Amino acid sequence: MKINTSMSALCAALIAGSVTTFAVAQTHDPATEPMTHADSKAAKEQAKANKKADVAQAKADRKKADAQADADKANAEARLKDAKSQ
Repeated sequence: MKINTSMSALCAALIAGSVTTFAVAQTHDPATEPMTHADSKAAKEQAKANKKADVAQAKADRKKADAQADADKANAEARLKDAKSQ
């Protein structure tokens, strides 16, 4: 009997702790807190980094497109040369 009572008390404590943790997690929303200077500076730096990454990606995409166009052109010329030789 004593084990069941202890087990029930332990389960009740665990459930109460879980509910409390869940309630605290629900009420804490960082998005509603005022932005600090450090947050603002970090957001600005992140925006700069994102812009640099976007520019680098655009350059890489352009190089890839140019290389593909060159390969397509070489392939077409090779097929034309092959067709003429036959």
